[in-house]
Amino acid sequence: MGIARLLKLFAIALAVVLPVRTWVAEPVYVASPSMEPALKTGTLLVLDKLTLRIRAPRRGDILSFRSPVGGHDLLKRVVALPGETVEMKEKAVFINGKELDEPYAIHSRKGERLEGDSIAPLVVPANSFFVLGDNRDESADSSVWKDPDGQPLRFLRRALIQGIVRRLPWA
Repeated sequence: MGIARLLKLFAIALAVVLPVRTWVAEPVYVASPSMEPALKTGTLLVLDKLTLRIRAPRRGDILSFRSPVGGHDLLKRVVALPGETVEMKEKAVFINGKELDEPYAIHSRKGERLEGDSIAPLVVPANSFFVLGDNRDESADSSVWKDPDGQPLRFLRRALIQGIVRRLPWA
């Protein structure tokens, strides 16, 4: 196989892979235990970039996004949507005054009172979301984020969202 043919194959591969990774999907790994037990550390997933071009995030979606505090990528579950009132009372989440059923959430330190376990009612602003890790006591999320001045930063802006995380069909 000649060098010209190898270069042509390489160019074709780039022409296919780069647009797919940029606009459709790309692989992501779970880097921390904050989403356990749903997503184990080290699990390979697909970041679906297409779905959120068609619809807004929904409660229960697991999103990949650029952290509003630190600039690294995170995975968290959407708990409250724009216009909803979210409140946390002793680790329980309430949406518009009703306790949210969360069979996926765990508390590894149930007996401890931690920062973010209780939050006064807040209305989620337009184009923003309240997101939490499933492993609540081990997650840096909307319940504990702070801006550089130490003020609570409770909401994820839509502009920071990269896409919805999906399991590989064979995993």
